[in-house]
Amino acid sequence: MSKYLSLPKGVTEETFTKAIEAFKKILGDENVFISSEELTPYTKVLVPIKKKNHMPSAVLVPHSVEEIQAILKVCNQYLIPIWTFSTGKNFGYGSAMPAKAGTALMDLRRMNKIIEVNKELGYALVEPGVTYQMLHDYIKEHKLGLWLSCPAPSAIVGPVGNTMDRGVGYTPYGEHFMFQCGMEIVLADGQVLRTGMGGIENSNSWQVFKWGFGPTLDGIFTQSNYGICTKMGFWLMPEPPAFKPFCISFPNDSDIVEIVDTLRPLRIANIIPNAFTIANTSYEAASVANRSDYHQGPGYITAKELKKLQKDKNMGAWNVYAALYGDPASIEHNWKIVQSVFANNKKAKFYTEEELGEDPIFKYRAKLMRGDPTLQEFSLYNWKGGGGSMWFAPVAPAEGKHTLIQQELATKIMHKYGFDYVGEFIVGWRDMHHIVDLLYNRNDPEEMQRAKECYIELVQEFAKLGYGVYRTHSGAMTEVGNTYGPVIKDVFHKLKKALDPNNILAPGKSGIDLSEYEG
Repeated sequence: MSKYLSLPKGVTEETFTKAIEAFKKILGDENVFISSEELTPYTKVLVPIKKKNHMPSAVLVPHSVEEIQAILKVCNQYLIPIWTFSTGKNFGYGSAMPAKAGTALMDLRRMNKIIEVNKELGYALVEPGVTYQMLHDYIKEHKLGLWLSCPAPSAIVGPVGNTMDRGVGYTPYGEHFMFQCGMEIVLADGQVLRTGMGGIENSNSWQVFKWGFGPTLDGIFTQSNYGICTKMGFWLMPEPPAFKPFCISFPNDSDIVEIVDTLRPLRIANIIPNAFTIANTSYEAASVANRSDYHQGPGYITAKELKKLQKDKNMGAWNVYAALYGDPASIEHNWKIVQSVFANNKKAKFYTEEELGEDPIFKYRAKLMRGDPTLQEFSLYNWKGGGGSMWFAPVAPAEGKHTLIQQELATKIMHKYGFDYVGEFIVGWRDMHHIVDLLYNRNDPEEMQRAKECYIELVQEFAKLGYGVYRTHSGAMTEVGNTYGPVIKDVFHKLKKALDPNNILAPGKSGIDLSEYEG
């Protein structure tokens, strides 16, 4: 019986043991994990995957670029695949589990230096182990007057990992990759690439000018397996003189068409400058209600039951959360504009801190919109017991008709499999991210299988209508990648073959795996 929980495909136990011994010489025994007890924290998942199909073979914990270079040399020598992550805490997208069984994990949590935060120019340069909470505390401690932009469950995750997966936040800097500036990438052959202006020796512009000279490369390293990001720069928002978060609630599901079409011009014109959220009742309810008080037994919560919950908790079918930023005079001017666009809509109810300052949902949303890290989104897992969760995240144009189409289709498919629709829309300048949390009982094998089938049907049916998923978990990357067509898949693999011919970096990430490529 093997002493390893898993082995890389095509690698013998003898060969893998040689690699492990080499890794220990580089990192020390204490930073190379192979036992079941040591690997258990890395294999906890909420998505519906069979662990044996994704079981890592080992965990390596480097603390420097030089150690990563040495690790990759060994990986190339023995053909050991490696899956890299910064914190591994994005539970709805697969945590730290690799796409392929036998892949070793590279945990970058020890690389956690805040290298620079520049107050005057408003940027930070950090390593991948830095969390949003660490950076937030550093900025507050040094009174730098800068704001972060965080994803929803942010305190234990980091800006490098979130940006590399093209995640979003809720401030005016909410499109995180757009505000990234400069990466340090260790390539599969051990070369260290600095993108943009970083190639200039002693560059003084690496974190202020994105492009540099020649083709811009940052994008190809996001959601890919072409290199390992060891440093990242990104821009920070100056703290505004004033900040006014607000909520607008609407009573009916169909109201979302008017919501989007009315607020979109204000978003494009930057009157509402942040990526605002339109959250469904079920998405918000976990913070203030128990599902079992409204629905007993199996199956999905019904529209009638949700209406009762809305009434009991004074919630809308849709609840808009947005904010205004700037000096008090400009905020007051823009607030009048926001109110005026719904002047003839008697269903819209406006709330500010004055009315909802102590409301737990409003406080949570306000914190997100000013860039304060929080963990409250994890309360979603209390909505339905069983510990299963995965994010379904299709994109659409910011037009009301698309929101209704998507919400109705998602609800129809999820109800078919017996699951609640729990969703929100995050509205950017011209696009919307539809974020749906598929909550299920991971302790029930039958329900776990239903959840998996439901997710795949969502991906496929949305793609038929022209809606692509922009992120997914490690167990569905091939299925999502296939919806984008053969040409882009061919290009992805040609880049992989050029940059990582031995296929050692995260095979299967975004469906990119040379062992399954016939081009």
